[in-house]
Amino acid sequence: MKSVYQDSYQYLKPSIEGAITRFDQIGRSLHDGRNVVKVIGVDCESLNFKRFRKPNAINKIVYRFFRKSKAQRSFEYATILMEKGIGTPDPIAYLEQKSLFNFGTSFYVSKQLNCDFTYRELINDDSIEDKEQILKEFTRFIYHMHESGVYFLDNSPGNTLITKVGDHYEFALVDLNRMKFYEIPWDDRLKNFERLSPHKWMYEVMGKEYATLSRKRPEETIAQMWKYTQEFQEAFHRKKRLKNKFKSLIKGKK
Repeated sequence: MKSVYQDSYQYLKPSIEGAITRFDQIGRSLHDGRNVVKVIGVDCESLNFKRFRKPNAINKIVYRFFRKSKAQRSFEYATILMEKGIGTPDPIAYLEQKSLFNFGTSFYVSKQLNCDFTYRELINDDSIEDKEQILKEFTRFIYHMHESGVYFLDNSPGNTLITKVGDHYEFALVDLNRMKFYEIPWDDRLKNFERLSPHKWMYEVMGKEYATLSRKRPEETIAQMWKYTQEFQEAFHRKKRLKNKFKSLIKGKK
């Protein structure tokens, strides 16, 4: 198994690789779906292990010879984020199962970050206080990310961890394997908010704050953000209806 570690975490290598050999039997599961995420105690450290699903036959070749694995990209992108002062759990290592002509599964290992809530809970949990303040501070976080030339393709509600520290909030990104790095134009910046919420009032707060930071007109910024969000929501629900219709047709033929 190929493995790459941050220099400061090399001492964990034997224990991490031992944990991977027993991955199905140990740890606390956080997510068990296409990919599996677990928290595992390693040498008095609480670590987050993400095991990516084995790729299909074509991608086994692609990831073996032509493209970096999701685990490698997660590790490298997390390192870039930290260098730019953008919050993410500390990257520790990535590991890949490879043969001469094939690619198996891969793992990304990071420090476990125990947050107070995620952006998804900010949307759905009415007991959370200071929502407007959180949204303003989150918008500043995203603005800093954009100014640093980072475009987070999976900027969705479950991928931002939020922790209250004193009288302000800190943010950390997870699920990092899809990012772009470039000088981000205005429309792309606003489009990057499209997945975050179905609620217009949240865009009114974020749009006004982003416009202030960017020295743009708030009304136009909010309108453009909301337009992209509505287009995304319509496409998402259209795809969901087609998928359900296809499932019904298949079920009816049985």
